Amino acid sequence: MGVWECGSVGVWEQFPLPWRERVRVRGMTVRVIIIVLDGAGVGAMPDAAEYGDEGSNTLVNTARALGGLDLPNLQVMGLGNLAPILGVPENPDCTASYGVMLEASKGKDTIIGHWEIAGLITERPFPVYPRGFPKHVIQAFEGAIGRETLGNYPASGTEIIKLLGEEHMRTCRPIVYTSADSVFQIAAHEDVVPVEELYSICLKARRILTGEHNVARVIARPFVGRPGRFIRTDRRKDFAVPPPSPTVLDALCDVGYEVVGVGKIADIFAQRGITSSVHTSGNLDTISQTQEAIRTSPPGLIFSNLVDFDTLYGHRNDPKGFAHGLREFDDHLPEIQQAMRTGDLLILTADHGVDPTTPSTDHSREKAPLLVWGKTARCVDLGIRATFADVAATIAELFGLASWPIGTGFAAQVLG
Repeated sequence: MGVWECGSVGVWEQFPLPWRERVRVRGMTVRVIIIVLDGAGVGAMPDAAEYGDEGSNTLVNTARALGGLDLPNLQVMGLGNLAPILGVPENPDCTASYGVMLEASKGKDTIIGHWEIAGLITERPFPVYPRGFPKHVIQAFEGAIGRETLGNYPASGTEIIKLLGEEHMRTCRPIVYTSADSVFQIAAHEDVVPVEELYSICLKARRILTGEHNVARVIARPFVGRPGRFIRTDRRKDFAVPPPSPTVLDALCDVGYEVVGVGKIADIFAQRGITSSVHTSGNLDTISQTQEAIRTSPPGLIFSNLVDFDTLYGHRNDPKGFAHGLREFDDHLPEIQQAMRTGDLLILTADHGVDPTTPSTDHSREKAPLLVWGKTARCVDLGIRATFADVAATIAELFGLASWPIGTGFAAQVLG
């Protein structure tokens, strides 16, 4: 995957020089590992009713639906201190600092959540299309790719290829669909539309979807198999809107630190502010690649996303699967901690909720958990944070950058 080479003349230089001149390094050697449990929210935001998400609480409701969760390592860290999670009791002798973060941005999208973690507040939600895309948008897209399309309505990705996959194979017409998120998804069988051609089609859609139709992500959704037995492959690719202003990833990159994206992180940030990116095929692969990055990476940031919570379990209303994914991560957590060096800091959080126990299969407007662990870090109650951007402010503190303009850092509380 191509990435923007930090330090080169390019995206960073497009932003005002006075802002860039505030960024200075004090020679600290530290690594921060952020692991986003995609969709693992910990309670409805105060404004959740505006999004139809009253009562959503991904971790608490999942635990309740199953009669409790078994997460011994997260319990030791202090996960049970965040909310009444059945099976994960409070731990006054926890090993991590803990808190809950409110989302200051508008929306409940993956991109919005990650951008805020990286220090960028989104004031206006990305557009969504509960009745499908306007006719003129589809016509422009069909004109650009030289063929008609199928679908154009909100749907589950697995269901729409089940319904339209056979017709797609017969007609070669790509399947267009969306969801409650700001996404323009294009599904195509790999034997009908080769994956590289599908990516090219997505780029054409990305160029069309601007202005009022500036959707957050155009997503390539390749699949294989025969009618009645279609399977989506791991060659999905996201074509995201680039962040409209610098994030803390850009700041780190610009002064020479490594920023490693594991999983879909590079796609979320439109390849910007990333020095290297590792494509993964699911949670276990992401955990493995994160451990490898911890073992080998120089000072900087390792940023990972565990996507299965969202795509495999939350969107499919599968609390049992969600609990399995949590336990799977919990089982590997000691390996991650053991791989870390003295001075490294691990931040576990989420980007939104996706409560698998509600009738909705969409993201939920929720608070994010915050667990911060290091071999020399303390167990401190970090309270309720006003924004996910407190993570970016903390990174700026740890790497000796100037104060981040958004958020309040917690490095001093955690490290003393």
